[in-house]
Amino acid sequence: MKIGVAGTGAVGGYFGGQLQRAGHKVLFLARNRTLEKLKENGLTVNGDAASFHIDGDFTGRYEDFSDVDLLLFCVKANATKEVAEQFIPFLKKDCLILTLQNGVDNEEILAELFGQQRVFAAATYIQAEVTEPGVIRQIGLHPRLVIGALENKTSENAKKLANLFNDAGIQTIFSNNVLETKWKKLFWNITFNPLTALTETKVGAIYESEELYTIAVKTCKEAIVVARKIGIPIEENFYEKIIEQGKLAVNHQTSMLQDKLKGKPLELESICGYVIRKGKELGVATPVLETVYNLLSYQSKIERKT
Repeated sequence: MKIGVAGTGAVGGYFGGQLQRAGHKVLFLARNRTLEKLKENGLTVNGDAASFHIDGDFTGRYEDFSDVDLLLFCVKANATKEVAEQFIPFLKKDCLILTLQNGVDNEEILAELFGQQRVFAAATYIQAEVTEPGVIRQIGLHPRLVIGALENKTSENAKKLANLFNDAGIQTIFSNNVLETKWKKLFWNITFNPLTALTETKVGAIYESEELYTIAVKTCKEAIVVARKIGIPIEENFYEKIIEQGKLAVNHQTSMLQDKLKGKPLELESICGYVIRKGKELGVATPVLETVYNLLSYQSKIERKT
């Protein structure tokens, strides 16, 4: 199978690299200095689960993806629509799109552009960061995926995608309720990503500070109320599981913190803004989440001016 990777960051680089190691032909999309370094030196992954180096096909041209059978969508959520629109003229009509992104709104954007039958969702569990252009550091537990379809009639294709990753040595589970799974992952992200980015600390700092811990718990509870109002079958006390999961990643720099430290745009809208907007639509107040969101928005504006 020929596979395209849209966004050769930590997620796209790791999973795309593993698929190439398994024998698939993989084409990686990258830009600017990252593209230059990938072409010069290839892609290197230094990981607790696996370390490897590949000399792959790297490009900055969307038209080069005209013959891919599967496109892994791994760009930051705030660039989903812009990047997806660039692919529309070139992808085959039967090319499948699998989003490995944060948030629960990317599926809606991609389905609107490509059609719901072609789009599949993955909840992605990986602790990784780009340490320099073309070099990825993965830490902690073995990365894993949960994959599913957006509609029942395409579930067989979702199962095939799950098998594709399992055959490449990536622990992958097929789910009939992948969006529920992605909401559960969003609770983790919404609890730890914004707060660690705001304070510029690792996850462990939240457990060391009574004040930060209180904010994290309240943020998670607010998001759960919104999800339950939407109809996602989540228990009211699910925040307890999220807090326990966070203890496994005390040394982790969240993706939002990594972006902030590198001066990159934050995935604020996909991780926070979407839940806040849904809360307003449904009459659910999210005061703690809104406060963290507004503070981060303010910081981002100030940093862009300096």
